[in-house]
Amino acid sequence: MSELLTLVTQPWDDYALIDCGDGRKYERFGDIRTIRPEPQAMWAPARTDWDAHAEFVPASDADGRGRWHELKHVPATWELSRGPTRFHASLTPFRHLAFFPDMAPQWDFARERLGAGKSAMNLFGYTGVGTLQMSETGADLVHVDASKKSVDGARENAALSGMENNPIRWLVEDAGKFAAREVRRERRYDGIMLDPPKFGRGPKGERWEIETGLAPLLNDCVSLLDADSRFLILTVYAVRMSALSIGELLRQQAAHLPGKVEVGEMGVREEARGLVLPTAIFARYVND
Repeated sequence: MSELLTLVTQPWDDYALIDCGDGRKYERFGDIRTIRPEPQAMWAPARTDWDAHAEFVPASDADGRGRWHELKHVPATWELSRGPTRFHASLTPFRHLAFFPDMAPQWDFARERLGAGKSAMNLFGYTGVGTLQMSETGADLVHVDASKKSVDGARENAALSGMENNPIRWLVEDAGKFAAREVRRERRYDGIMLDPPKFGRGPKGERWEIETGLAPLLNDCVSLLDADSRFLILTVYAVRMSALSIGELLRQQAAHLPGKVEVGEMGVREEARGLVLPTAIFARYVND
């Protein structure tokens, strides 16, 4: 297996990690500035004049969700963009803002390998920013998420981006069940992106736990690739796993394919000092 890679999200017009430290991060989402907990930011921040519109304060009980404290007015939703893709941001109960900016290098990686006539699937696709970033290429997309609210939000983002007529199938489905059905149908894809949560529920109450569910799901996803497929991207957040572990899992399952497996960490470049805040691990199959 190759050495560990680090994929870094750089600031863009509508997003930046301004500063981080003392277990928190200070970010800009368009005109809205937020403070969120960040255990990886173990160092001291570069500045003390954090002037946020809202701060997420975690709960002290076992639920662990917490809530947002608005320090200034924050609209229910507001528009952001990355290239032609436009999407809504909002203060969600889960501390994020309805998309994951550290996925930007993975979106770019996928876009470089897609185009008209290609096909890709986005499992756990959430509000569709990654799906729309890939759809910019003219590829056929399948977007799968167990949450109807998330899929509805993804459709709204497609309309906002002027991509409502792009070839995208929007599915409210359990990711594991859908992938298994695609295998039985002998479908194939040129690319697959999956960003599974640690825990989750399907639309019919199906229970998802990454420790037990990842291996069979990944095996089904690999079965949907062939020698001409271009990529499979797996990202994992907030779990006690190693990039080397998920990389070896993917390497063994994709051993019959001609490409290679890359593994590493994802992070975001801080504006204040240029340091990289780590956020997730990844493993990806690439066939160039």
